[in-house]
Amino acid sequence: MVAEHLRKYGIKPSVQRIAIMDYLLNHKTHPTADEIYSALQPTMPTLSKTTVYNTMKLFVEYGAALGLNIEEKNLRFDGDTSLHAHFICLECGAVHDFFPHQIEALEDAQRSEVDGFKITETQVYYKGYCKTCLENKRN
Repeated sequence: MVAEHLRKYGIKPSVQRIAIMDYLLNHKTHPTADEIYSALQPTMPTLSKTTVYNTMKLFVEYGAALGLNIEEKNLRFDGDTSLHAHFICLECGAVHDFFPHQIEALEDAQRSEVDGFKITETQVYYKGYCKTCLENKRN
């Protein structure tokens, strides 16, 4: 199943890639590369931090994972590539997913509470291609 998921994104499966993607898909904590390494290394003693970093870079490059610049110190990763936003708790640092149906309520409630979350700041990041570059890609 995970191997098929990787192939869907044009990534050749390997033992390390499958283990890393499996971890990412099954742990919705938006882990850092170091957290992934620490979790997998006990059962994969030959796994290196460099392999994890390079694999995560590959996953993000091919669209199989999202790289989240949601905090200053660490790049976090998300295996859910569907359209959604992210919320980070300024107290504990936990990152939560917010899906389109939740976002409008969150924006309306800035500086108040929604579903137990108190929003103190809103930042939205979009990435993509300008009209000219998109037309060039199509030709």
